[in-house]
Amino acid sequence: MASSEVDQKFLGKLAKAVENDNPLLASVLFKILGLSINLSSQLISAQKLRRNDTTPLPEAMELHFHIIWLSREGLVLLNQYVIPMVGKYGELKVLAYKLRASFYHIFVLFHNTPPVSTLSLSTPEGQSSSSLPVTTPIRIDKGKGIATDDGPDASFASRQPHTFEGGPVGPPPGFGPERPGPPTAFLLKPGDYLPQAHRYFQDAVALAEELLWGSHSLRLSVKTEYAAFLYECVHDLEGSRQLAKETITEVYDATEGIDNDMFADACALVNVLGKMMKRGLGSSHTLRSKGQGSSSGTQGTPRTEKATAALTDARTQAPPPGMI
Repeated sequence: MASSEVDQKFLGKLAKAVENDNPLLASVLFKILGLSINLSSQLISAQKLRRNDTTPLPEAMELHFHIIWLSREGLVLLNQYVIPMVGKYGELKVLAYKLRASFYHIFVLFHNTPPVSTLSLSTPEGQSSSSLPVTTPIRIDKGKGIATDDGPDASFASRQPHTFEGGPVGPPPGFGPERPGPPTAFLLKPGDYLPQAHRYFQDAVALAEELLWGSHSLRLSVKTEYAAFLYECVHDLEGSRQLAKETITEVYDATEGIDNDMFADACALVNVLGKMMKRGLGSSHTLRSKGQGSSSGTQGTPRTEKATAALTDARTQAPPPGMI
């Protein structure tokens, strides 16, 4: 996600790399890095709150407000200052496209209409500001009673008993009743962000496959989050598992060298992908390797073991020239 450690590493490294060539771009990347670090702690808290049913509603709402606000601000910086400037940079372009998909991933998780995730904040209708009846503002006229903007006789008319029946004014014909919006609607327009997020992930994956080799940790970061998005938001369990499987195979087949830092990140992501391959499978479908028993973790899974071995071999080779 936009808060992943791999993405944060590349944000800092690439911001430093372009500092002399493009100071404005570097400064915005550093700002997004700071925002990402803050967002990371908020997302961890949201995961904990989801498991705690006794969390007071105001506390949960404040956390959701903060997450949506940080994601919205990060997306604005990305769209206005980063994406227009990354045309000649390889890794940075992939990172920018990945971050755009990540921010939309957060919108889908926390703000989508209709909700597609258990992380979405649901409140009783009576607690949503958009469900409160709309009333005409009134003003107090210095102790002379309630005055309105409807003319001098309005205060007298308001004291007389009504001789007619009425009710709230409905919407124009054909528009239907207005439904309460999410509590975060004042921060971000309500809507279905799922299709747009899916397109942005597909764009990021295509770019990563074009510009980065199979064991590159940034490419693995893109595909790992896309697999998570397919599982959590699209609810395409088989598609998520298949993507994880194919990505591990790409790591195994990669022949390019990597440095020690990228090796550690790639190994960690391969382990995550190995778990994603089995996520959602019942106990009767648990993956097993011959003669090694159950593969409840990443140990004992031949595919992940081969990919890790391939990464170890790649570390002993000279990495390809850096590509900002």
